[in-house]
Amino acid sequence: MNLLIILVLLCGVSGCAMAGEGRGTAGKAATKPATQPSTQPTTQSLIPPVPEADQILKTLNPAHPRLIVTADDFKRIATHYRHSEKFRAVADKLIANADKIVDEPPSKYEIPDGKRLLATSRRVLDRVQKLAVAYHLTHDKKYVNRAWAELDAARQFKDWNPSHFLDTAEMTNAFALGYDWLFDQWTDEQKRQLQTAIVELGLKVGLEGYEADKPAWWTQAEHNWNQVCNGGLMMGALAIADVEPELAGRIVHHAVTRMPLAIRHYAPDGAWNEGPGYWAYATRYTTRPIAALNTALGTDFGLSDIAGLSEAGQFALHIVGPSGLSFNYADGGSSWGGSSDMWWLGKRYNQPAFAASQRTYAMNKPEALDILWGDFDTEFKTTATPTDRYFRDAEFATFRTAWNDRNALFVGLKSGSNNVNHSNLDLGSFVLDAHGQRFITDLGPDNYNLPDYFGKARWTYYRLRAEGHNTVVIGPDDQPDQDPKAGAKIDKFASSDTHSFAITDLTSVYAKSQSVQRGVMIDKKNQRVILRDEIRTKSKSDIWWFAHTPAAIMLSDDARSATLTLNGKTISARIIQPQNATFTIRAASPLPRSPNPAGQNANQGISKLTIHLPEVKSTTIVVVFESDNVDANQVRVMIDTPLSQWK
Repeated sequence: MNLLIILVLLCGVSGCAMAGEGRGTAGKAATKPATQPSTQPTTQSLIPPVPEADQILKTLNPAHPRLIVTADDFKRIATHYRHSEKFRAVADKLIANADKIVDEPPSKYEIPDGKRLLATSRRVLDRVQKLAVAYHLTHDKKYVNRAWAELDAARQFKDWNPSHFLDTAEMTNAFALGYDWLFDQWTDEQKRQLQTAIVELGLKVGLEGYEADKPAWWTQAEHNWNQVCNGGLMMGALAIADVEPELAGRIVHHAVTRMPLAIRHYAPDGAWNEGPGYWAYATRYTTRPIAALNTALGTDFGLSDIAGLSEAGQFALHIVGPSGLSFNYADGGSSWGGSSDMWWLGKRYNQPAFAASQRTYAMNKPEALDILWGDFDTEFKTTATPTDRYFRDAEFATFRTAWNDRNALFVGLKSGSNNVNHSNLDLGSFVLDAHGQRFITDLGPDNYNLPDYFGKARWTYYRLRAEGHNTVVIGPDDQPDQDPKAGAKIDKFASSDTHSFAITDLTSVYAKSQSVQRGVMIDKKNQRVILRDEIRTKSKSDIWWFAHTPAAIMLSDDARSATLTLNGKTISARIIQPQNATFTIRAASPLPRSPNPAGQNANQGISKLTIHLPEVKSTTIVVVFESDNVDANQVRVMIDTPLSQWK
């Protein structure tokens, strides 16, 4: 992708909603991001010509349901529920969740942070989907009645908060699915009221964004706002296309022509620059609108053929360590609960490993589309998945000693760009799993409602700066402590059964650097990770090396090694170079000369293993992490090798 040549990975700058708001970080979102010029192919070159608005609905399926599923799909799951024990065991968990919803009051118009209705929109969406599926499994009208109570309350909201358009888009999606999936259960008056809400509170507001003299910024976004806003509106339009064909045609045309601006960023390897939480969010509003286009119109107009999307499931496989936590670079939490969209990705691109990976998550906590898309009876025939993976363009790599082994050793290295949507100053950062524990961790985002979190104060917050990550800092009298516009590539990547590595050149990232390279190697045979930094600066500088950990740390007498203990498991860290370096233990808080604004997370329970080299101009730092006790001499062959000779 040309963007890496200019070292700017395009997704916009910080400011879109927190993915999933990723599972585990729901309810947060951001303000409008700025836009950047693109060197990407035009939308027209990514998909075939899209029919004009007055022609795009010519193949509309007149029946309901027609969004993602058909009546035959609902009949299928009802039959399967009666005859498959495995499926029934999973479906019963969703029904139990729906039963809890029945006893809860309908959602209210609540904007607790003064900006976002998003938590409410998502709650309505989640409830309506689960209630609809529970009805089709059991044919118990209590689920229909409760779904109506939810929709009836939300249709009477004064608006769906269009100033933060994600809220409107997700609520439109909720109403589209509620209207469509329970269509035969609504009275004519209920249908009319749902149609009116979709049109007046969703589609007409969206159309203004598309067709204003100065279109709304989200119409040209190249990150998750694109898929969510366009996808949510498209769902609403397809739901009521038979009763409002002119309006629906315009919406669908606009959405289909704009979604490639974001979908193309899965290329070339399926990664997402905004991190794993945003991958889940963006992918949710990529696969589901595409699926709805196919069930409603019989075509997705080439959207599913855009390069990179077929590989998106690889990202979800490789980004999660044996601990069950993701390598949560950028603004995202480490929690990972799977993604129902892996079923769709697996079927569409003939990748059974994607579906197989989701089955475990779905069996524990099924979502509506796990029931509709999932397969809990088939024994998937999957080919061996490589243990190591380098994702180009996003520029990160992950390595592990084994799959399906919670005790496997895992390490990830982040390079890429500081200038993408939701980026942190985290180039060179790494995470590490051993014995089923996340020993070296990324702290994740801070509170999105902190003052100017997505503006001029962004790089004053500890969790977003380099010193809040597991990388090196040169200074840090220069602030911010990495160049917010800098980018870096992984220059070397190699994988084998015995050892694998990645090397990134971080020279452009630091103002004082003459040359900075970081290499991460996993020695699979001996269960160790070697971290090597080769640093030369323009003048004598303070150099800091950081690794954040929730583990208890005990230093050796000479402070050149440390034992990390977490949940009864231990690993060791040893300094090999330089000879005069020692570890210290610091709080996960700003250095004395760093900014320290009020209100940011105190990072309780996290310590920072630190190496400080004052006033040096050239140094090599080598640290070895070992998951088991080994002979120190065994490691010297590898750790004494300069990065230029790693092969």
